[in-house]
Amino acid sequence: MPLSHIRVIDLTRARSGPTCVRQLADMGAQVIKVEQPTDDGEWGRHGFDFQNLHRNKRSMVLDLKDERGRAILKQLVKKADVLVENYRPNVKTRLGIDYADLRPLNPRLIYASISGFGQTGPYKDRPGYDQVAQGMGGLMSITGLPGGGPVRAGIPVADLSAGLLAAQGILVALLERERSGEGQWVHTSLLEAMVSMLDFQATRWLMGKEIPPQAGNNHPTVIPTGTFKVKDGYINIATTNHMWKRLCVVLEDEALAEDERFSSPGRRSKNRDALTPILEEKLKDKTPDEWIAELNAAGVPCGPILSIDQVFENEQVQHLGLAHAIEHPALGSIQLLGRPVTLSRTPASLRTPTPEKGEHTDEILKDLGIGEQEIQKLRGDGVI
Repeated sequence: MPLSHIRVIDLTRARSGPTCVRQLADMGAQVIKVEQPTDDGEWGRHGFDFQNLHRNKRSMVLDLKDERGRAILKQLVKKADVLVENYRPNVKTRLGIDYADLRPLNPRLIYASISGFGQTGPYKDRPGYDQVAQGMGGLMSITGLPGGGPVRAGIPVADLSAGLLAAQGILVALLERERSGEGQWVHTSLLEAMVSMLDFQATRWLMGKEIPPQAGNNHPTVIPTGTFKVKDGYINIATTNHMWKRLCVVLEDEALAEDERFSSPGRRSKNRDALTPILEEKLKDKTPDEWIAELNAAGVPCGPILSIDQVFENEQVQHLGLAHAIEHPALGSIQLLGRPVTLSRTPASLRTPTPEKGEHTDEILKDLGIGEQEIQKLRGDGVI
C-alpha cells in the first residue's frame, strides 16, 4: 500500500486527531494507537464513532504521566516517521514530549499537532471544541435561514477539516523529507481550519468589505441555486448563467430568462426573493423524481435531498463503495465509511477493525526488545 513503509504514533483522541491519523492508516501506514489506562473513548469503544475513527490501527496502553511510560514512548519515537497529537499546547510541554523534546531522538520525525486555537497566541491554552470553532470561525453566522439566528453545521466541520489539513501537511512534510532528510513540526488548529473553510465567503469581506449574511438554502451569490419546493417534496437546483437559460427552457418559459429583473447574475441575486416564488409556481405540478429526470436530461445540475438512510440506498453511492463491511471479533459484521479517494494502482482499504484497548501492547513492547518479566512488572504497576 502507498504508506505501508510509514510508521505512525497516534497520541490523539476526540475527533480531529483521529480523523488525521485515519487518512494515513487507511492508506497503509503502520499505526500504533497509544492509549491512556483510563481513556475508553468519548462514546464507548464499541460505539459507532470510535469504531469508525480507529480502524486499521494497533493499540497499546501506556501511562504517559509515568516516567517509564514516557521512556517507552521515546523508544517508539526513535523508529517512527510520524507522531500525531492533539493535546492542548501546554500539556505536551509539561509531559516533556513536545517537538523540541523529541526531535533530538529522531531528526527525521514528522511531529504533527492539532489544537483548538493554535500553538501560540493569546488563546493557545484554551480548550477547543468543534462548535466553538464554528462560531469563532464565522460559519455559524452564515448558516441557517435569514434572521433565524446562528446555526451550527450538521457535521463537526472544524474537527474534520482540521484533521484533513493536518494529514495533508504530514504528507507534504514526508515528501519534503525525501529531499532534505529532515523532519519538521506540522501544526494546525480548529480555528485555522474553520476560517480557511470559509473560502469565498471570507474573501467577500477581505477584498470587498462585504459581510456575508445568512442565505438559508440559497447559494450566497449564484441565483437561482438552492432548494425548491415541488410536488410531494423538495429538490436542489444549481444554475450559472447558461444553466439559467436551460432551466427556463425546461420550465417552458424562455421569456423569463430575458425578464429585466433576472437577465444577469447580479440582477437575479438582487431580486432573488421575487424569483423563488415564480420558480416554485412552475415547479409545483411534478414530483422530485420527475423534475430530476427532466433537468438532468437538459444538463441542469439538480438532485434529491436525501436522509442518511436514503444516501446509502442510492445507486450511485452504492456503486462508489462508500460503505464498507468489515468483521469485528466482538461486534460481528459491521459497516463503516469507505474511502472517498481512489488510487487506481494502490487503493486504500479497510483491513482491520478498531482494536481492543491494549490489544497489541505486549507485541509492540517485545518488538522494542523489552522482556516478559519487565512487561509483567510494568503491567503490575499500571504503566501499561
